[in-house]
Amino acid sequence: MAASRAALVTGCSTGIGRAAALRLHAAGLPVHATARDPGTLDALTAQGIHTLRLDVTDEESMVTAVKRITEDHGAVGVLVNNAGSAVHGTVEDVPLDTVRPALETNVFGQIRLIQLVLPGMRAQHTGRIVKISSILGRFSPPGGGLYHATKHPLEAYADTLHVEVAPFDVRVSLIEPATVRTQFFTTAIAQFAGRSDSAYQAFYDKLAAWAIDVHEGRTAAGQLALTSEAVARVVERAAVSRRPRARYPVGLLARGALGLRRALPDAAFDKFVARQFPAP
Repeated sequence: MAASRAALVTGCSTGIGRAAALRLHAAGLPVHATARDPGTLDALTAQGIHTLRLDVTDEESMVTAVKRITEDHGAVGVLVNNAGSAVHGTVEDVPLDTVRPALETNVFGQIRLIQLVLPGMRAQHTGRIVKISSILGRFSPPGGGLYHATKHPLEAYADTLHVEVAPFDVRVSLIEPATVRTQFFTTAIAQFAGRSDSAYQAFYDKLAAWAIDVHEGRTAAGQLALTSEAVARVVERAAVSRRPRARYPVGLLARGALGLRRALPDAAFDKFVARQFPAP
C-alpha cells in the first residue's frame, strides 16, 4: 500500500490553522481539520475537508481523532501542530493558574499528539511533523515572557525529535513567523489594556498602544506583518517537500530578528529588544 498522506491539522477554527487546512487540501492531501468546537469548521466542511473535534488538552479526543484517521488511511501522514493558547502580562502579574492551561495546550498537548501519530508514521516509514512556533521561541520581549516560555520548549524538543525519528524517514519542521494578522493578535491587544490594579499599568497601556500601531501598520513591524495565508504556504512547503528544513523563519522580519539573535552578544541583543519593544 502507498504511504498515507492524510494530514491532521489542529486549531483550525481561525487563522493559521484554517489557512493551512485549505492550503493542504488544495495541494491534494486528504485533510482532517480539527478544533475544540467542530461547529467553527462548517466552512471547511463545505469545501470538502474532513472535520473532527479535537481538544489537545483532552486525551480521549486526541486518541479518537488519530484512530479515525488511521482507520481511514492507515496512518496520519502529516501532523500540523498549530493549536495554541496565549498568556499575557509581566512575570510578576500572571497567576500560575492561567499559565498551566497554556502549558497544557502549547506544550503537553502537542507532545502527546506527536506520541499518538508516530507509531503509524514509523510503520509506514515516512511522515511529516510540522509545528507552528514563533520567533519568540528564540527570544522573549517584555510583557509576554510566560507565553514565550510555552514556545521555547517547542524549539528544544524539536531538536531532539528530528534526530530520534530520522531513521524512520519522519521529518520534523518548525515554522517561525514574526507578527501575523490573526484574531489571536487582536485578543492580545485587548488583554494588555486596562489593568488598573497593577504596578505595571503604565507599561500595559503603552504595550496596548504599541500593539494597535503594529496591527494597523503604523510601524515597520506592522508593515511587515504576515497574513495567515503566507504562513500556510510555508506549512505546505514543509509538509510536502522531499527534504524539509528543520526550521522555517517566515518573512523578512523573522529572518532579520533571528539573524541578529545569532550575531549579537546577549547585552547588545537586549539593547536591540529594548529599542524595538515597549518595556516597564
